[in-house]
Amino acid sequence: MGRTPKDYDVATSARPEEVLRLFPDALLVGATFGVVRVRVGGHWIEVATFRVEGPYLDGRHPSQVYYASALEDVRRRDFTINGLLLDPITGTLLDWVSGQRDLAERRLRTIGDPWERFQEDRLRMLRAVRLACELDFAIDPETLAAIRALADRIRSTSWERIRDELLRLLTGPRRGRGLRLLDETGLLPHILPEVAAMKGIPQPPQHHPEGDVFTHTILSLDALRDPSAVLAMATLLHDVGKPRTFTRGERVWFPAHDRVGAELAREICQRLRLSHRETERIVALVRDHMRLSDLPRMRESKRRAFFARPDFEELLELYRADCVASHGDLSTYEWILAHREQLRPEDVNPPRLLTGWDLRALGLQPGPVFRKILEAVRDAQLEGRVRSREEALEFVRELLRTQEKPHGESNSHPESPGEVRTVP
Repeated sequence: MGRTPKDYDVATSARPEEVLRLFPDALLVGATFGVVRVRVGGHWIEVATFRVEGPYLDGRHPSQVYYASALEDVRRRDFTINGLLLDPITGTLLDWVSGQRDLAERRLRTIGDPWERFQEDRLRMLRAVRLACELDFAIDPETLAAIRALADRIRSTSWERIRDELLRLLTGPRRGRGLRLLDETGLLPHILPEVAAMKGIPQPPQHHPEGDVFTHTILSLDALRDPSAVLAMATLLHDVGKPRTFTRGERVWFPAHDRVGAELAREICQRLRLSHRETERIVALVRDHMRLSDLPRMRESKRRAFFARPDFEELLELYRADCVASHGDLSTYEWILAHREQLRPEDVNPPRLLTGWDLRALGLQPGPVFRKILEAVRDAQLEGRVRSREEALEFVRELLRTQEKPHGESNSHPESPGEVRTVP
């Protein structure tokens, strides 16, 4: 295809013990499968002995492995485009499975009977979807029919392996098509039933002329620009709460779908065995994906607190993709960019002026109120009302003096009523 390979694998008639004799510093990493890692020029190359495998009793691992010829080795591989061998001595391309023809015709096809290939390793069904999207190939009709017939068997595959293929699909170049293909092959309800439930859920046409929630999600994924795995997953799940909160009265609406969606996102991430850190980032993005639309109307302190979030760039990109995939109005997004451009880094996340030790020095007893007072100081700092440690201390003293006034006396401090209630 004219692409530079990311890595090279070597297949050989040499047995593992012969490879280890030739390369004394090599590592035997797959004794059962005859795989040795050889270090050459600062790179590790996997060297595998030609083999055949089977039968596959658990849908992934062969019960037996036999060393074989190059032709027999190719015939047990997954797809024809992955069944090409290059003889490095003669430069001859060995193609016994019509892989070159399938490459030229942009077709993804299993080697031999697709039912057998997918029974051997059920993850190959998901890999077929991922490769078709990654390469922009069509899936061969016979291969596609086998995936549809065997789709429910994907549940016997480990969630870790499903997760890895899914994340590669969602961060690939045609992730929207990938989601649609997961649905068309019947894999989606078995992997992500919560996402499959988005199909047919209507939305208010004035805000979502594109159609139902599932269509909107596809368009949102396609609107992303080079997303991380966390951002892609959060975009996939940002409206996952809508099916459960769908309400139809005089209008269609989805009360608290962001909070419901965040809890569903947590369950899905845990099912896919994502790390705790990844899960929390995805949950936060899903929970807060609607809040950026309120940024122009927020107090400056709250606005700057958003700008200071470590996930703000991902949250902003999710918001942009959400807008592009629905009403198309990017005026608020552009306002946010312009407003942030006017701020210096120290305006967004200045060093804190006070700590709990400073409050203790003022005679306050430690407790939950410390956090509220420090948040009030931080808000005043972000809004420019407090600029130094001395001003922050005076701000707290004023809160205390205001709190000590007799009940009913008017508050002379124009900015403090909300904060004063936090001081005992």
